[in-house]
Amino acid sequence: MIPDYQSIMLPLLKFAGDQQEHKNREAIEALADEFDLTEEEKKERLPSGNKIFTNRIGWAKTYLKKAGLLKATGRARFKITEKGLQVLEENPTQIDSKYLEQFPEFAGFMETSRPTREESRPEVPEEFEQKTPEELMKIGHEKLHKDLTLELLEIVKKCSPSFFEELVIDLLVRMGYGGSREDAGKAIGKSGDGGIDGIIKEDKLGLDIVYVQAKKWEGTISRPEVQKFAGALQGRRAKKGIFITTSTFSKGALEFVSKIDSKIVLMDGEQLAELMIENGIGVSKVASYEIKRVDSDYFINELAE
Repeated sequence: MIPDYQSIMLPLLKFAGDQQEHKNREAIEALADEFDLTEEEKKERLPSGNKIFTNRIGWAKTYLKKAGLLKATGRARFKITEKGLQVLEENPTQIDSKYLEQFPEFAGFMETSRPTREESRPEVPEEFEQKTPEELMKIGHEKLHKDLTLELLEIVKKCSPSFFEELVIDLLVRMGYGGSREDAGKAIGKSGDGGIDGIIKEDKLGLDIVYVQAKKWEGTISRPEVQKFAGALQGRRAKKGIFITTSTFSKGALEFVSKIDSKIVLMDGEQLAELMIENGIGVSKVASYEIKRVDSDYFINELAE
């Protein structure tokens, strides 16, 4: 299990206790061994692309530096300070944010990071205190994304069948199917032949076609409905189909499509909403945030000894 950044603080300070200058990479490798991380845990990443363990070590080092226990000595290099050595001599059982608040430099740093008005300081769950700022952004993004997915699906379920067909066209075209919007509009909703609602080009050149079943549905779609669609494909000697619904598919339906020769993709309501968000259908951007870091190369000559 990857330790939180506060659990890393004391081991990191002890690692630097030999009073030698260390590279960030040395600390990452040594602490990964100390915490007995698996190869998968070492490689696990945040949405930003940063490795989680490396990110947490970075924040642990930042907090220790703000408290004056570590200092930067060059590009991606650090060393323990006299104050850091004094802390190790006291042999603390744990170092976390509360422990570091005894140091004026750290207390000042934390004060500038907090809201100025007392009433604007919400209660922070204890588990959130163990997360780095990037991880908190990830949690917030996932919560907003999940809420949006559910809200979007509820709205789609209330739409008319004709609007749902238009929505499916917009989505498939945005995903690269159907050629032009006009071509796709003529294909979807016009067949109604044996469980097939439409035919759409697989690519802009029309080298192959995909048969589509697009239905608003209440309750779980069972195997017989999917078999009907598969039978319609066989009747046309077709090999590819997409079954799109606002509902869900039964286990039997999912198992059925995994065993037949025809390639049928089952897209349930949640997947539909996810793809709508991913492709910008029925949603608009409210805000975006960039995460930036210090460019060590810019300061390389100034920081070099």
